This record gives sequence, C-alpha cells and structure tokens, in this order.
Amino acid sequence: MHIVYVSDGKAGHRSQAVGLFKAMQRQSAEHVTFQEVSIENLPVFSLIKGVFQHSLALCSETPDYIFGVGSHTQSRVLLLGKVYPQAKTVILMKPNFPFSWFDHCIIPEHDGVPESKQVITTKGALNPIVNEQRHQSNRLLIALGGSSKRHQWNPAKVLEAIQNIVQQNPQAEIILTTSRRTPKEFLATLKQQQFAKQLSIFPVEDTPQGWIFEQMQKAEAVWVTEDSVSMIYEALTAGCRVGVIMLDRLKKDRITQSVDSILQQGRVSPSTSIPQLPEPAAFKEAERVATYLLAQNN
Repeated sequence: MHIVYVSDGKAGHRSQAVGLFKAMQRQSAEHVTFQEVSIENLPVFSLIKGVFQHSLALCSETPDYIFGVGSHTQSRVLLLGKVYPQAKTVILMKPNFPFSWFDHCIIPEHDGVPESKQVITTKGALNPIVNEQRHQSNRLLIALGGSSKRHQWNPAKVLEAIQNIVQQNPQAEIILTTSRRTPKEFLATLKQQQFAKQLSIFPVEDTPQGWIFEQMQKAEAVWVTEDSVSMIYEALTAGCRVGVIMLDRLKKDRITQSVDSILQQGRVSPSTSIPQLPEPAAFKEAERVATYLLAQNN
C-alpha cells in the first residue's frame, strides 16, 4: 500500500498526515509506504498532463491513498486523484471544495460539520503520538505558548499558574519549555522568581526536534497554555493527565469552543494540582480514523 502526501511544507500539517500514515501502517497487514511530494513540484499544468497520461513521473509508485492538509493542497489532491482514479483522496481539514469531491474528509469536530459518508469527525487534529506507557510518577511538563489571534498573553496570570503548580506539587520534577511565540522577556522574568529554582527550564530554541514528544512520554502530567490547542491534544494522545493554563481571550471561535468542550467533558482541567487533574484515558483518534479507512477500502 502506497500513500502520497501532498505537502505545503508546514510542520503542523505534516504531523497530521504522518500520524494517520503511521496508524495505518500499524494496523494494515500490508507493507505501507509514504511519499511526501511538495506542491511546488506539482504545477497544475503537469497534473493536467498527467490526467491524460494516467501517470506522473514524480510518484515513485502508484498510490492507493492521496493525503492533503492545508488549503493550497486541495486542488492538487483532486487533480492527482484524476491522474490515479483508483486512489482514495483524503483531505485532513474542512475543504473549500464540495466534500463529495473527495473520498474522505477528516475534519475536527469543532468545525461543526456533521459526519456523513465522506466526513469523519475527530477530537482535535491528528498527530503521530502513541502512548508508550513510559510515564514517570511526579514528573511534570509545562509547555508555554504565547499570544495568538484569539489569545492575549497575560504574564501575571501565567506566572501565577506556574507558581501554583510548583507549590502544589512539591515532590515533583518539573520541566518547563517555551514556544516560538513565548515573549522573551517573560522567560527572563520567570527566572527571577524564587520558585523558578524548582524548575528545569528548556527554551524551545535549545530543544532538538521531537524533544517535547519524548517529554510527554515521560511526564505523568502536562500543563499547556490554552492557545496551544494541538499540544493539548498531543498530551492527551500521549496518555498524560492534562492541565490547561487559561489566558485572556480576544474572541470566541471554534478553537476556543474546542477547549471549552474538553474542559466541560472533564478530559482536561484548569487545576494546578496533579490529584485534581482527570485520570488519563485512551485517546487514539489517528488509530480510530485508520481503522475506518482500512475497513472502508478493503
């Protein structure tokens, strides 16, 4: 089985495609291969030419599935599906085109699209994480984001949350990391606090690729600022207890509603104490989608 992923070069989009591929790889009795093709190497003219030739030199072998994530990939996925009509086209987002034009649309439920023959809804975006059952008691991770189009960074509120986590979990080993959106001056202020002595601080620029996923595999609990929605779902998938550090909201939209929904469902909590966080539960959205796709197309 061969999967061609039409890539727009965005790491977050690639993470979703790789997550689904790896889940299918784990479940399929066949050997599953994955080929990433940049949209820059798929000009529309060459795709139209390929439709008439029923092949494309760029594809190492005939695909069984064609994945796309991101608005700019959608037309390429559709055209590539015309080049290889036996392949199933899978778009991992709410598409701009009619849903019926794709074989499968994998859409986060916060987009408000009901499930149908074409549509599979998911809790959050897919990711490549699995729970490796390596969590260590009293090992905690704090992952900070920053301001976004829907959130305003509140340094006092975040400092208070971190201080509460430290004080309410005195026996814990606490690792803290930042994102590229975290204000540089915040980290300087944090390091001046007395409680910061109990933190092991790793700025994002000092961490190698995959570092935070490894930390999630080891942590008993993870606290994430609410702007980093994908990281909240990654921590849930890793099998951690998950706390949310609330920020000031500039507006309400489908993303903030997604956070509110999992708070109301009791999957995550604003609490800063480990015992008050929800017990980890199986959260395997990529596995569930892979099961459905493989069953549909067998």
